[in-house]
Amino acid sequence: MSQSISTTSKRLTFEEFLAYDDGTDTRHELVDGELVEMPTESHENCQIAKLLMFELAKYVPIALLNLKDVEIEVSGRGAKVRLPDLLVLSEEGYAALQGKTRNIITHDMPPPILIVEVVSPGDENRTRDYRYKRTEYAARGIAEYWIVDPQERRITVCQWVDGQYEDKVFAGENRIESTVIPTFELTAERIFAFAQT
Repeated sequence: MSQSISTTSKRLTFEEFLAYDDGTDTRHELVDGELVEMPTESHENCQIAKLLMFELAKYVPIALLNLKDVEIEVSGRGAKVRLPDLLVLSEEGYAALQGKTRNIITHDMPPPILIVEVVSPGDENRTRDYRYKRTEYAARGIAEYWIVDPQERRITVCQWVDGQYEDKVFAGENRIESTVIPTFELTAERIFAFAQT
């Protein structure tokens, strides 16, 4: 995601966030009760997210894939909701969303089995994806969290092992190893090369 922009000084509860409507199509995250506008992504980040979605569709049903369209409630000092670049639901998670009026995974619902974030330029974005979201997604028990970093041309796969994330870093022609998608075939280099075409 790109640089975030605070849009309100009032701290919102989770319920207030769900009811919030500014009359526009602007997308927001909720960070410790603060409403944060999410600007559009760079072309490169969008290309990476799309490629990964199409590649993951070779291994999981398309209905379980969500590209920038499912929010997830996470823990923080205050109410917190993230809007991942890409996520894969479990069958149970998909079923839990059926009939809901909003595409949001709350604390009482099964977490996604995989979340992918494509790091946008800037220290604030790097800190958010590598530090804060890593902690938040670990607290939800998400099996894998991929941090795709175009600037460093590497992909960090955080895998849930015995109650915490263990990281594996992939760069160049090394095939990305996933416990969620064990037969995944892409390399980091192929992903980043595609984004620049």
